[in-house]
Amino acid sequence: MSTTAKVAVSQILRHKDDLGDEDNEPKKKSREDWRKAKELEEARKAGTAPAAVDETGKDINPHIPQYISSAPWYYGTSGPTLKHQRPQEDREGSFTKLDTYYNKGVDKTKLATKFRKGACENCGALTHKKKDCLERPRKIGAKFTNAGIAPDEFNQPNLNLSYDGKRDRWNGYDPAEHKAIIEEYQKVEEAKREMRAKRLEEDPTATEDDDREGEDEDKYVDEVDMPGTKVDSKQRITVRNLRIREDTAKYLRNLDLNSAYYDPKTRSMRDNPHPEAAESDYAGENFVRLTGDTVSHAAAQVFAWEAQSAGLDVHLLAEPTKLQMLQNDYHHKKERFEGQVKQSVLDKYGGEEHLRAPPRELLLAQTEVFTQYNRDGTLVTASEKQWLKSKYEEDTLINNHTSVWGSYWKEGQWGYKCCYSFIKMSYCVGEAGKSVVSEVTSNANVYADRKAVAKTENSSSSSSDSSESEADSRSKTEKTSKKKKNRRKAKTKRKTIEKEKKMEDKLKKALEMEERNQRHAEYLLSKDERKRPYNSMVEVKEPTQDEMEAYMMKRRRDEDPMNQFM
Repeated sequence: MSTTAKVAVSQILRHKDDLGDEDNEPKKKSREDWRKAKELEEARKAGTAPAAVDETGKDINPHIPQYISSAPWYYGTSGPTLKHQRPQEDREGSFTKLDTYYNKGVDKTKLATKFRKGACENCGALTHKKKDCLERPRKIGAKFTNAGIAPDEFNQPNLNLSYDGKRDRWNGYDPAEHKAIIEEYQKVEEAKREMRAKRLEEDPTATEDDDREGEDEDKYVDEVDMPGTKVDSKQRITVRNLRIREDTAKYLRNLDLNSAYYDPKTRSMRDNPHPEAAESDYAGENFVRLTGDTVSHAAAQVFAWEAQSAGLDVHLLAEPTKLQMLQNDYHHKKERFEGQVKQSVLDKYGGEEHLRAPPRELLLAQTEVFTQYNRDGTLVTASEKQWLKSKYEEDTLINNHTSVWGSYWKEGQWGYKCCYSFIKMSYCVGEAGKSVVSEVTSNANVYADRKAVAKTENSSSSSSDSSESEADSRSKTEKTSKKKKNRRKAKTKRKTIEKEKKMEDKLKKALEMEERNQRHAEYLLSKDERKRPYNSMVEVKEPTQDEMEAYMMKRRRDEDPMNQFM
């Protein structure tokens, strides 16, 4: 039992003895006594009454809260005191001081060569047992091999650390250990100075700035590591990842739902939110990307890549002037070559007058885009957004047709309305095709009517002749049909019996195979899994219907309450 627990128990027993004594029994305070105690407390706080005095003669601050100044019942105080709030000598005196040095780790100066009695069976250290060993469990412990005996830990003194001592990260640290780190850095610096002196001897033109080029790489990184910046130590730059608060958000520039689309994930608005405005401070991200030197820079980069693939030694960043000269020369020659080819084609075939025609919008005097202008030439409203058409071609007329396929339907067939043709991709013959189709249909209707009339006449004439011979032939046919029926029934019955017998034989074989497999599985499960053959319980093939039926009949049903009686 600890010292604190012993003190608490003794105080409890003393309190019980006090309660048992009639003279020392605490009396219940009356209302007048409570009022006087309250007035005394207020007077002490106001300074009109002297403060309370503890057992050592020191004044107690009247402004100390009651939950601090009042001692617990088991402490056994007879008057006002603050002794219970001060460090207890019986407890604090037994703790180890924070400046007490003690060794940590293992003692490598004393290494054992043989296993000692009472040591760890795994590593051979004498200061712990096998269950407390922190080394990797060996296949054969040091007790049996007498090899690789681990060093013992230092014999620690009787450490009774306090609350702060257990949580002090520098407790037991030897400042002399830092000397080894300083010596290591001094050796590295000395080696650098020797290499620098050797390099200067070999190349007198080299300067110290060349050696210090890679130093202080991250010297100012900590200073710029603040909210709103992203530091790249390799390039020594800082990137803003927050917008300026005075900026207007993109989605607030136009609150119309049908305006330019805003992507909240990437915070991008590619189209212009105010396309009808003559001038705007924000015309969309695509406008910024496709204006200025951005396009020319991208074209120069593509030209450099193509030139490198062709075998030219040119680079956009290393030799920009050379690349620009090559690009200008290339475009000049390309335009001249294309002009020569175009002129040669026009000289050979003609048609130069068609190239001088006005644009198609002016030529046809119509366009799908509706725009409205003011008197000064500015746009009143923006042009309507041109939606993408379907990927399927519409109103495409082929093979002299004046209507599309599917414009005509008759008797469950689709065709062309211009010629009544039901054959897709056929050539249109116009009104002649319509007349041919109408004649064919009319002839077909006349033929069908004649056929129906002839059928009714034949049926009426043959009904009288057949009524006489029907009675004689009916008796013969009934006898032959009965014999055939009975023969057919016997044949089908015989086939079904044979089929059922085959199925029973197959099921019987499947049941025997399932019993054999279950016995084999129980035998494999009873063996040790380390001695079991590899993939012995795996069979890669689809079971037949008979095997599935046998498995369902033979499988063990643990959920069945009558299983134990089987």
